[in-house]
Amino acid sequence: MNCSVPSQHQVLAHRSVFQQHEPPTGDAIAEKRRSPRKAARRTFRVGLILLGSLSSLIFAGSALGATSVGLGKAASFSVLAGSTITNTGPTTMFGDLGLAPGSSVTGGPVVLGEEHIDDALANEAKSALTTAATTAANEASNGSAGGDLARQAFLPGVYTASTSLLLSSGSVTLNAQGDPNAVFIFQIGSTLTTGSNTSVSLINGAQACNVFWQVGSSATLGTGTHFVGTIMAADSITANTGATIHGRLLAQTAAVTLENNTITKSTCASSGGTETTTPEETAAIQKATTGGETTTTAGAGTTPSSGASKTTARHRRHHRRHRRHKRHRARKAATPHSPARPALPHRRGSFTG
Repeated sequence: MNCSVPSQHQVLAHRSVFQQHEPPTGDAIAEKRRSPRKAARRTFRVGLILLGSLSSLIFAGSALGATSVGLGKAASFSVLAGSTITNTGPTTMFGDLGLAPGSSVTGGPVVLGEEHIDDALANEAKSALTTAATTAANEASNGSAGGDLARQAFLPGVYTASTSLLLSSGSVTLNAQGDPNAVFIFQIGSTLTTGSNTSVSLINGAQACNVFWQVGSSATLGTGTHFVGTIMAADSITANTGATIHGRLLAQTAAVTLENNTITKSTCASSGGTETTTPEETAAIQKATTGGETTTTAGAGTTPSSGASKTTARHRRHHRRHRRHKRHRARKAATPHSPARPALPHRRGSFTG
């Protein structure tokens, strides 16, 4: 009887063959099937994280790319010019009026601040304006403003138009995304022009005190334009009939021309946050932008202003009476006329008068 004992080499070879041909279990098969799906999900999650980080970096670069422009001595001025200031009609400005080195102011605009005509403060303000305009022009750009602002929306940042910039119709929107300190700077190579009845719209915490328009030559605001921000023009600025400005018109070398305009100040609080606006300015902005009845804050309530509000009330009463009279005539015309009744014969003894 052969009772030979297998060698160690034969035992190891047998075990190797057994292990190589051992059928896989169900768990092993499922794990192999799950592995590609796990890897795909892991890759997808990593991609989302990287995309989110990239978006955050892009937005941060845009928001941090714009820093507020310090106006220095020019900050208190609604209008500042170099050669002349010419006005037509009842223009009202809530800040100061300044002119240097010129001395001619015509048309008698209503200045609720102070007037500085070729004095020390006016000259200091002009110097501060030159510095501010240079600072704004040297800010690193975050992108192009395009040629026409109509129906565009901008996040905080610095935007450049190499030549002229136009707001042809409708409005342009500035979106602060909830940050009251968000800054918007527009660098314009030559001219800034707005069409009639156009507007600059501020949303999600955007404030006029943080909006700056650096203009290489001249700016012209169209009739009825509702404009927001500080214009710093190298040459002249013209505000046509009924244009309203929540900000400033600052011209370095040439004239500022006004016609029946309202210019309200726009000053950011020194500690940041909401800009400071008086109740009178709020009422003026409301009247200018809506054309409706103005109100002045007094304690917890509001009271209609005299003048425009009384005129509006009389106008409404007249229209109500006109509508009632028109409805009455319409009902009367729609009602058929009854035929005349025949006269009754007189009876004996009846009273005939």
